[in-house]
Amino acid sequence: MTELNLPVLDLAQLDAGDAEAAVFRDTLRSAAHEVGFFYLTGTGVSANLEQRLHRAAREFFALPLADKLEIENIKSPHFRGYTRIGGERTRGEVDWREQIDIGPEREAVDGGPGYRRLIGPNLWPSAQPQLRAVVEEWHTTLCAVSRRLLRAWAQSLGADAGYFDDHFGEPSTLIKIVRYPGSEAPEPQQGVGAHKDSGVLTLLWVEPGKGGLQVERDGVWVDAPPVPGAFVVNIGELLEYATGGYLKATNHRVVSPPAPHDRISIPFFFNPALDRTLPLIDLPAGLAEDARGVTDDPTNPIHSLYGENALKSRLRAHPDVAAIHHADLVGARV
Repeated sequence: MTELNLPVLDLAQLDAGDAEAAVFRDTLRSAAHEVGFFYLTGTGVSANLEQRLHRAAREFFALPLADKLEIENIKSPHFRGYTRIGGERTRGEVDWREQIDIGPEREAVDGGPGYRRLIGPNLWPSAQPQLRAVVEEWHTTLCAVSRRLLRAWAQSLGADAGYFDDHFGEPSTLIKIVRYPGSEAPEPQQGVGAHKDSGVLTLLWVEPGKGGLQVERDGVWVDAPPVPGAFVVNIGELLEYATGGYLKATNHRVVSPPAPHDRISIPFFFNPALDRTLPLIDLPAGLAEDARGVTDDPTNPIHSLYGENALKSRLRAHPDVAAIHHADLVGARV
């Protein structure tokens, strides 16, 4: 499957005996070190659950605009809810997509560091009450996949299997249900601009048969089309930090589909609690010598504390929400 441009890993190898599990961990480490992206099969996520979430996403985006704007994210100081087309930015440029952002369902908290303002309730559309149940099932299922993957990852890097469990605390998750409208422009348009994810791990589900994701490899953009039954997995900046640059967060982007087509994409971000810092992993000597250091980009500082990294991303991506609810934070630590 070399034509896919990304490695393909099978999580089910972890259940196929010690030898197969060791092969999976070695392949996992190599894929993350050399590419930062891969396809993951064998997750056990049912086709039925995928279909129900896909249908719910389509039903939401088909709602009248007034029903979607009922949960517009400018009403949420926690950056939750619906973002209309053109309402999010990557590196200052407008992304041509609409989406819902859904995080952990928690009560808002007062005081403390700025990143604590990200904690709070979600916004759910009253016109589609069934959306919440399928999203919560998806969240529970993908949390289990993420934990299993991270335990294998820790072992592949010479740490104890429980390294991430020990340092994560209560995970900060984010589900984005995204629709990329078609574009009639002759040149590819920015569905989402080139960026690196700010956390640890991303599991991406893409509507079957709908391409658009591109990954930067050796300075060249390569396509990462969807593979039936597989997630596209990538690492974020915090895992780069924790490994001293042995693993590198990789630039990726999405180009808009040609009109009249559109595309549904559902990334799931699995990250530590906002107040947690992942300590540096004590890599074995053979790996440590290949650690290239954390990327030094003055325009995009990588903060060791996850809450700082998450806040940086939210303030940049949604300047309208930031201006309305967090004017005192604009320009700080971003």
